[in-house]
Amino acid sequence: MIEEILNELNLSKTPPGEYSALTLAYLGDCVYELYVRSYLVKDGNKNVNTLHKTATKHVCCAAQAELYRKIENMLTDEEEAVFHRGRNTKSHVPKNSEMRDYRDATGVEALIGWLYLKGEKQRICDLLKHIFV
Repeated sequence: MIEEILNELNLSKTPPGEYSALTLAYLGDCVYELYVRSYLVKDGNKNVNTLHKTATKHVCCAAQAELYRKIENMLTDEEEAVFHRGRNTKSHVPKNSEMRDYRDATGVEALIGWLYLKGEKQRICDLLKHIFV
């Protein structure tokens, strides 16, 4: 389901490496959330309040940092470099987040944004399926 949704969206003509890490993270956050929400409704209608509560457990910096720990050994050198670019970007850490989790989450989001711009939708799905494992 998510593959079809991502296939319908148009990709940018700007090479992915030319985007700032935070722009990649901004886009990656959207793709990540779309994946989570699509996964949660794949079996049909559910109570929206329940969907929201479940989604927020997966779309937070702690969950994204945990995802990184699950997939870090699967990343190519190039993907790892993009992750580090995102993780090492200076940004404001929200007061109710751990700095390490927030930075790891930004790295994951940047990686997802980069893969999306490269058109590697299947790779995104291969990595994100580990959210629910």
